[in-house]
Amino acid sequence: MSPSSSLQIRLEAGVAWITLNRPEQRNALDIPTLQALHAQLERCNADPAVRVLVLTGSGRSFCAGADLAEWAAAEARGALESYGWTETAHALMSRLHSLDKPTIAAINGTAVGAGMDLSLCCDLRLAGQSARFKAGYTSMAYSPDAGASWHLPRLIGSEQAKRLLFLDELWSAERALAAGLVGEVCADEQLLAVAGELAARLATGPTFAYAQTKRLMREGAERSLAQQLKAELAAGLLCGRSADGAEALRAATEKRPPHFTGL
Repeated sequence: MSPSSSLQIRLEAGVAWITLNRPEQRNALDIPTLQALHAQLERCNADPAVRVLVLTGSGRSFCAGADLAEWAAAEARGALESYGWTETAHALMSRLHSLDKPTIAAINGTAVGAGMDLSLCCDLRLAGQSARFKAGYTSMAYSPDAGASWHLPRLIGSEQAKRLLFLDELWSAERALAAGLVGEVCADEQLLAVAGELAARLATGPTFAYAQTKRLMREGAERSLAQQLKAELAAGLLCGRSADGAEALRAATEKRPPHFTGL
Protein backbone atom coordinates (compact mmCIF):
# COMPACT_ATOMS: atom_id res chain seq x y z
CA MET A 1 0.00 0.00 0.00
CA SER A 2 1.53 3.30 -1.08
CA PRO A 3 0.99 6.40 1.08
CA SER A 4 0.24 9.89 -0.15
CA SER A 5 1.61 13.08 1.39
CA SER A 6 -1.70 13.65 3.21
CA LEU A 7 -1.98 10.11 4.59
CA GLN A 8 0.18 7.80 6.66
CA ILE A 9 -0.39 4.10 6.03
CA ARG A 10 0.69 1.15 8.14
CA LEU A 11 -0.30 -2.52 7.82
CA GLU A 12 0.29 -4.64 10.90
CA ALA A 13 -1.12 -8.07 11.75
CA GLY A 14 -4.07 -7.69 9.39
CA VAL A 15 -4.90 -4.15 10.55
CA ALA A 16 -4.53 -1.23 8.13
CA TRP A 17 -3.88 1.98 10.05
CA ILE A 18 -4.74 5.07 8.00
CA THR A 19 -3.78 8.39 9.58
CA LEU A 20 -4.91 11.72 8.15
CA ASN A 21 -1.66 13.64 7.98
CA ARG A 22 -2.28 17.36 7.54
CA PRO A 23 -1.80 18.47 11.16
CA GLU A 24 -1.17 22.12 10.30
CA GLN A 25 -4.59 22.19 8.61
CA ARG A 26 -6.14 20.12 11.44
CA ASN A 27 -6.40 17.29 8.89
CA ALA A 28 -8.94 19.22 6.82
CA LEU A 29 -10.22 17.41 3.76
CA ASP A 30 -9.16 19.02 0.52
CA ILE A 31 -9.90 17.27 -2.78
CA PRO A 32 -6.47 15.57 -3.08
CA THR A 33 -6.88 14.12 0.43
CA LEU A 34 -10.42 12.91 -0.33
CA GLN A 35 -9.16 11.24 -3.50
CA ALA A 36 -6.13 9.69 -1.79
CA LEU A 37 -8.26 8.28 1.01
CA HIS A 38 -10.80 6.89 -1.46
CA ALA A 39 -8.03 5.18 -3.42
CA GLN A 40 -6.56 3.76 -0.22
CA LEU A 41 -9.93 2.34 0.80
CA GLU A 42 -10.19 0.60 -2.54
CA ARG A 43 -6.75 -0.93 -2.08
CA CYS A 44 -7.58 -2.07 1.46
CA ASN A 45 -10.85 -3.66 0.39
CA ALA A 46 -9.12 -5.61 -2.38
CA ASP A 47 -6.11 -6.69 -0.30
CA PRO A 48 -6.68 -10.04 1.48
CA ALA A 49 -3.92 -9.11 3.94
CA VAL A 50 -6.14 -6.32 5.27
CA ARG A 51 -8.81 -7.63 7.62
CA VAL A 52 -9.67 -4.47 9.59
CA LEU A 53 -9.17 -0.75 8.99
CA VAL A 54 -8.51 1.92 11.64
CA LEU A 55 -8.85 5.61 10.72
CA THR A 56 -7.35 8.33 12.91
CA GLY A 57 -5.75 11.77 12.67
CA SER A 58 -2.30 13.18 13.32
CA GLY A 59 -1.71 16.02 15.73
CA ARG A 60 -4.46 17.52 17.88
CA SER A 61 -7.44 16.95 15.57
CA PHE A 62 -9.14 13.98 14.04
CA CYS A 63 -10.45 16.06 11.13
CA ALA A 64 -11.64 19.66 10.84
CA GLY A 65 -13.94 18.92 7.89
CA ALA A 66 -13.76 20.62 4.51
CA ASP A 67 -10.64 22.63 3.75
CA LEU A 68 -11.91 26.20 4.02
CA ALA A 69 -8.89 27.61 2.18
CA GLU A 70 -9.73 25.46 -0.84
CA TRP A 71 -13.38 26.46 -0.44
CA ALA A 72 -12.54 30.19 -0.33
CA ALA A 73 -10.26 29.90 -3.36
CA ALA A 74 -13.04 28.23 -5.33
CA GLU A 75 -15.46 30.97 -4.31
CA ALA A 76 -12.97 33.67 -5.33
CA ARG A 77 -12.75 32.28 -8.84
CA GLY A 78 -16.51 31.79 -9.09
CA ALA A 79 -16.36 28.00 -8.95
CA LEU A 80 -17.87 27.26 -5.55
CA GLU A 81 -20.70 25.17 -6.98
CA SER A 82 -18.57 23.38 -9.55
CA TYR A 83 -15.11 22.75 -8.12
CA GLY A 84 -16.08 19.24 -7.11
CA TRP A 85 -15.55 18.97 -3.36
CA THR A 86 -19.05 17.73 -2.54
CA GLU A 87 -19.12 15.08 -5.26
CA THR A 88 -15.65 13.84 -4.25
CA ALA A 89 -16.63 13.75 -0.58
CA HIS A 90 -19.83 11.88 -1.36
CA ALA A 91 -17.90 9.21 -3.26
CA LEU A 92 -15.52 8.78 -0.32
CA MET A 93 -18.26 8.62 2.33
CA SER A 94 -20.21 6.08 0.29
CA ARG A 95 -17.12 3.92 -0.17
CA LEU A 96 -16.20 3.97 3.50
CA HIS A 97 -19.77 3.17 4.54
CA SER A 98 -19.99 0.25 2.11
CA LEU A 99 -16.55 -1.25 2.77
CA ASP A 100 -16.68 -5.03 3.26
CA LYS A 101 -14.13 -4.97 6.08
CA PRO A 102 -14.76 -3.72 9.61
CA THR A 103 -13.77 -0.10 10.16
CA ILE A 104 -12.89 1.73 13.37
CA ALA A 105 -12.62 5.50 13.85
CA ALA A 106 -10.11 6.35 16.59
CA ILE A 107 -11.15 9.94 17.21
CA ASN A 108 -8.46 12.18 18.66
CA GLY A 109 -9.25 15.84 19.26
CA THR A 110 -11.88 17.62 17.22
CA ALA A 111 -14.14 16.07 14.60
CA VAL A 112 -16.02 18.83 12.79
CA GLY A 113 -18.37 18.86 9.81
CA ALA A 114 -17.25 16.35 7.21
CA GLY A 115 -14.64 15.17 9.71
CA MET A 116 -17.40 14.10 12.05
CA ASP A 117 -19.27 12.64 9.07
CA LEU A 118 -16.17 10.61 8.18
CA SER A 119 -16.25 9.00 11.61
CA LEU A 120 -19.99 8.31 11.25
CA CYS A 121 -19.29 6.18 8.17
CA CYS A 122 -17.12 3.83 10.23
CA ASP A 123 -18.60 0.78 11.92
CA LEU A 124 -17.23 1.55 15.39
CA ARG A 125 -16.15 4.83 16.99
CA LEU A 126 -13.71 5.23 19.87
CA ALA A 127 -12.97 8.68 21.27
CA GLY A 128 -10.12 10.04 23.31
CA GLN A 129 -11.13 12.01 26.40
CA SER A 130 -10.31 15.32 24.69
CA ALA A 131 -12.33 14.54 21.55
CA ARG A 132 -14.92 17.13 20.58
CA PHE A 133 -17.74 16.85 18.05
CA LYS A 134 -19.40 19.67 16.13
CA ALA A 135 -21.57 19.56 13.02
CA GLY A 136 -20.41 22.98 11.89
CA TYR A 137 -22.97 23.42 9.14
CA THR A 138 -25.60 25.86 10.38
CA SER A 139 -22.97 28.16 11.89
CA MET A 140 -21.86 28.67 8.28
CA ALA A 141 -25.51 29.12 7.19
CA TYR A 142 -25.19 25.76 5.47
CA SER A 143 -26.98 22.42 5.63
CA PRO A 144 -25.28 19.01 6.05
CA ASP A 145 -23.53 17.85 2.90
CA ALA A 146 -21.52 14.73 3.78
CA GLY A 147 -24.03 12.32 5.29
CA ALA A 148 -24.75 13.71 8.77
CA SER A 149 -28.47 14.09 8.07
CA TRP A 150 -28.64 10.36 7.26
CA HIS A 151 -26.35 8.94 9.93
CA LEU A 152 -27.22 11.03 12.97
CA PRO A 153 -30.97 10.25 13.26
CA ARG A 154 -30.15 6.56 12.96
CA LEU A 155 -27.38 6.69 15.55
CA ILE A 156 -28.71 9.08 18.18
CA GLY A 157 -32.38 9.67 17.32
CA SER A 158 -34.11 12.56 15.61
CA GLU A 159 -34.23 15.02 18.51
CA GLN A 160 -30.58 14.68 19.52
CA ALA A 161 -29.61 14.89 15.84
CA LYS A 162 -31.54 18.14 15.51
CA ARG A 163 -29.86 19.58 18.60
CA LEU A 164 -26.46 18.80 17.18
CA LEU A 165 -27.34 20.10 13.71
CA PHE A 166 -29.66 23.06 14.45
CA LEU A 167 -27.87 24.47 17.49
CA ASP A 168 -24.39 23.46 16.31
CA GLU A 169 -23.46 22.47 19.83
CA LEU A 170 -19.92 21.43 20.69
CA TRP A 171 -20.19 17.99 22.25
CA SER A 172 -17.58 16.55 24.57
CA ALA A 173 -16.51 12.92 24.29
CA GLU A 174 -18.67 12.09 27.32
CA ARG A 175 -21.71 13.80 25.81
CA ALA A 176 -21.14 11.91 22.57
CA LEU A 177 -20.91 8.65 24.52
CA ALA A 178 -24.12 9.34 26.45
CA ALA A 179 -25.97 10.13 23.20
CA GLY A 180 -24.65 7.05 21.39
CA LEU A 181 -22.50 8.96 18.92
CA VAL A 182 -19.45 6.94 20.01
CA GLY A 183 -19.24 3.54 21.64
CA GLU A 184 -16.31 4.07 24.00
CA VAL A 185 -14.23 6.86 25.55
CA CYS A 186 -10.74 6.35 26.90
CA ALA A 187 -7.77 8.43 28.00
CA ASP A 188 -6.11 10.23 25.11
CA GLU A 189 -2.82 8.42 25.61
CA GLN A 190 -4.59 5.06 25.47
CA LEU A 191 -6.68 5.71 22.35
CA LEU A 192 -4.49 3.94 19.81
CA ALA A 193 -3.82 1.03 22.15
CA VAL A 194 -7.54 0.54 22.80
CA ALA A 195 -8.26 0.82 19.06
CA GLY A 196 -5.47 -1.68 18.38
CA GLU A 197 -6.90 -4.20 20.85
CA LEU A 198 -10.35 -3.93 19.28
CA ALA A 199 -8.91 -4.16 15.76
CA ALA A 200 -6.88 -7.23 16.71
CA ARG A 201 -10.02 -8.96 17.99
CA LEU A 202 -11.81 -8.21 14.74
CA ALA A 203 -8.82 -9.18 12.59
CA THR A 204 -8.80 -12.72 14.02
CA GLY A 205 -12.55 -13.06 13.55
CA PRO A 206 -14.68 -14.38 10.66
CA THR A 207 -14.34 -11.39 8.35
CA PHE A 208 -16.44 -13.00 5.61
CA ALA A 209 -19.33 -13.18 8.09
CA TYR A 210 -18.63 -9.58 9.13
CA ALA A 211 -19.00 -8.49 5.49
CA GLN A 212 -22.32 -10.31 5.15
CA THR A 213 -23.53 -8.81 8.44
CA LYS A 214 -22.56 -5.29 7.37
CA ARG A 215 -24.43 -5.72 4.11
CA LEU A 216 -27.54 -7.00 5.88
CA MET A 217 -27.54 -4.05 8.26
CA ARG A 218 -26.95 -1.48 5.50
CA GLU A 219 -29.71 -2.80 3.29
CA GLY A 220 -32.17 -3.90 5.96
CA ALA A 221 -33.69 -0.47 6.49
CA GLU A 222 -35.12 -0.63 2.97
CA ARG A 223 -36.78 -4.03 3.46
CA SER A 224 -39.77 -5.48 5.23
CA LEU A 225 -39.11 -8.09 7.93
CA ALA A 226 -40.09 -10.86 5.52
CA GLN A 227 -37.64 -9.54 2.94
CA GLN A 228 -34.90 -9.20 5.55
CA LEU A 229 -35.40 -12.76 6.75
CA LYS A 230 -35.03 -13.95 3.17
CA ALA A 231 -31.83 -11.91 2.82
CA GLU A 232 -30.55 -13.37 6.10
CA LEU A 233 -31.20 -16.87 4.79
CA ALA A 234 -29.20 -16.15 1.64
CA ALA A 235 -26.34 -14.62 3.60
CA GLY A 236 -26.36 -17.50 6.06
CA LEU A 237 -26.03 -19.99 3.23
CA LEU A 238 -23.00 -18.09 1.92
CA CYS A 239 -21.45 -18.08 5.38
CA GLY A 240 -22.12 -21.77 5.83
CA ARG A 241 -20.41 -22.57 2.54
CA SER A 242 -17.39 -20.42 3.35
CA ALA A 243 -14.03 -21.74 4.56
CA ASP A 244 -14.59 -19.89 7.82
CA GLY A 245 -17.95 -21.57 8.24
CA ALA A 246 -16.40 -25.00 7.80
CA GLU A 247 -13.59 -24.10 10.19
CA ALA A 248 -16.04 -22.89 12.84
CA LEU A 249 -17.88 -26.22 12.72
CA ARG A 250 -14.64 -28.24 12.88
CA ALA A 251 -13.36 -26.15 15.79
CA ALA A 252 -16.61 -26.62 17.69
CA THR A 253 -16.59 -30.39 17.27
CA GLU A 254 -12.86 -30.58 18.10
CA LYS A 255 -13.33 -28.28 21.11
CA ARG A 256 -10.64 -25.81 20.07
CA PRO A 257 -10.53 -22.13 19.12
CA PRO A 258 -11.23 -21.55 15.42
CA HIS A 259 -8.64 -20.12 13.04
CA PHE A 260 -10.44 -17.86 10.58
CA THR A 261 -8.98 -16.80 7.25
CA GLY A 262 -11.75 -14.56 5.93
CA LEU A 263 -12.52 -16.97 3.09
